[in-house]
Amino acid sequence: MDIILLQDVPNLGSKDDSLVVKSGYGRNYLIPQKLAILATPSAKKVLAENQKQRAHKEARLKDEALRLAEKLKTIVITIGAKTSSTGKIFGSVNNIQVAEALKEKGFDVDRRQITIKEDAIKEVGKHSAKVKFHREVVVDFEFEVVAE
Repeated sequence: MDIILLQDVPNLGSKDDSLVVKSGYGRNYLIPQKLAILATPSAKKVLAENQKQRAHKEARLKDEALRLAEKLKTIVITIGAKTSSTGKIFGSVNNIQVAEALKEKGFDVDRRQITIKEDAIKEVGKHSAKVKFHREVVVDFEFEVVAE
């Protein structure tokens, strides 16, 4: 039985895959659970059109992510933190403060897209982080933590 998956199914395939499965599995589980539809000629045409539109949209999003990545490489980011006399930070600097500093510079980045190389930044100085703008566009950038 030819089917087209509507959702990711563990150990079977991902969304929009066209597969051949046993008739009972398709008829009794996948189709009633709305995980798949029959791969009729009209369903295959709709799938092809959806993939074409998704590819166009994906290319546009990737181009925008590349443009943002190039801008981010030129930006200098400084984050102020309260410190002791020895240069240790009271608390730590995390991805939330980095996201706020990026927002002040004009980058609207979600904090979950930012990964700091160290677990917690507890000292003043230069540090690095990664921003994942797109699944294929990941940018390394440096920021500086200074004493307030």
